[in-house]
Amino acid sequence: MESPPAFHAEGLTKKYGRRRGPALRDVDLTIPSGRVIGLVGPNGAGKSTLLHLACGLIEPTSGSLTVLGSRPAANASHLARVGFVAQNTPVYGSFTVAEHLRFGARMNPAWDQALAERRIGQVGLNPAQKAGQLSGGQRAQLALTIAAAKRPELLILDEPAAALDPLARRGFLENLMEFVRELGASAVLSSHLLGDIEQVCDHLVVLCDSRVQLAGDTRDLLATHARLVAPRGELDPLPTWVDVISTDHHGEHSSAVVHIGDTSRALPHQVRPVTLEELVLAHMTRAAARPAPTGAETWGTPR
Repeated sequence: MESPPAFHAEGLTKKYGRRRGPALRDVDLTIPSGRVIGLVGPNGAGKSTLLHLACGLIEPTSGSLTVLGSRPAANASHLARVGFVAQNTPVYGSFTVAEHLRFGARMNPAWDQALAERRIGQVGLNPAQKAGQLSGGQRAQLALTIAAAKRPELLILDEPAAALDPLARRGFLENLMEFVRELGASAVLSSHLLGDIEQVCDHLVVLCDSRVQLAGDTRDLLATHARLVAPRGELDPLPTWVDVISTDHHGEHSSAVVHIGDTSRALPHQVRPVTLEELVLAHMTRAAARPAPTGAETWGTPR
């Protein structure tokens, strides 16, 4: 039997009060299971709102969302299937590392104490040390270990490594991938650090202006986008199967990041592949420059 998608949203909208615009607006999104998903976008795009909805911490204003085939936090059994690491990797400062593990064991019926103790040893945490005395990187490792020792089917991480130095961030991401492989879990990693996303994620969701602007497997998205380079003023007109995402002008030349509707045809002008950073920035730039559409509009791998 095919596994249900990690996320499935239809018309998902979340509003906070009457004076603010929607944090999420008419989001249609399907994320298959078995992926490591990168969720990227500028501050205020709605990334944390989407993840909090997925964890059942808040309720949608309208629309629907299922996680692993069920309503988020539908019951205790579903809660146990999802591990969550929030921003700033919160832990209890007055608890020791060992007390965190004991607390996790009491709260989670599928708790894997052997996994937790092994991982704590691997990252060099002292079980007797209070969490308030740990470095930022150590707290992040503790929070990740607690989430993973639940043996969840889905790990959700809301910018957990944003405040870490490069060395601590690399160690955190390496441990995340080890957990994903060991558990056979899906993972959603929200981050504004595109290098992190490129390092570990095989599926991409770009959220901007409260909407999904781009979604799909990273390899497919890169294959269906390109950068065209031509003398200034010679990019137009382009074939109808080429959609211009963003355009830049440098001296006597112009370049455009484009979405290719028919990859079997030859493209005009000089063509080079786009990087993940170019791809994300192009879609974010277009979203920021145009009025919000009336419906949920996304580019990505056909679903």
